[in-house]
Amino acid sequence: MKADMIELMTTVFQVLQINMRWMTWNLFLAFIPLALSVWLFRSKRGGSWVWWLGFLSFYAFLPNAPYLLTDVIHLIDDIRRVQSVWVITLVLIPIYLVVIFGGFEAYVISLINLGYYLHRIGKSKWIFAVELITHALCAIGIYWGRFLRFNSWDFITQPDAILTKGVEEILGKQPLIIITLTFIILWGLHWFMKRVTLSFVNQGVNSQFNDHHIHNIG
Repeated sequence: MKADMIELMTTVFQVLQINMRWMTWNLFLAFIPLALSVWLFRSKRGGSWVWWLGFLSFYAFLPNAPYLLTDVIHLIDDIRRVQSVWVITLVLIPIYLVVIFGGFEAYVISLINLGYYLHRIGKSKWIFAVELITHALCAIGIYWGRFLRFNSWDFITQPDAILTKGVEEILGKQPLIIITLTFIILWGLHWFMKRVTLSFVNQGVNSQFNDHHIHNIG
């Protein structure tokens, strides 16, 4: 019994040690477009070449945020290795949920910031269309990353490979089906999470307003 427990804990430690590396790296990549969205859409106004360079970088890195959804495949492998219901339920699944949620929330907030910018420049009617286009581009980016192993910086280091192998690959029947399903998932999850996020923001704003109003009355 004691030997089995030690073996289980050793396996769990090894799994977590391996996962922390790619989870930390993937979360870092997911938060790059979030940071860029704050700089581009909350504190800057477009027009300069620096802004456009940042904008292109934003879209190049953006697929990294929802890409974390596909990392659920690692959870399946980890479940097969650990084989303990309690460890899977209390350790592995919560860790994966936090990482995946963190990445996708970065995606949602990034698009909220983009929508805020479009509203600020008087292009509110473009928000829905831009969101759909962004979901489609990210679905392609996720496919490239998961199946062709392209990275965001390959737009600079391997632009010829993206324009040839990347474009040629997504025109096949199976890739188109995968990309379409990915687009639908992104659209549905974004629609839901955007409303949840904005409701929390609005509740916070209303709470601050009420506290300030009561304080002034007092």
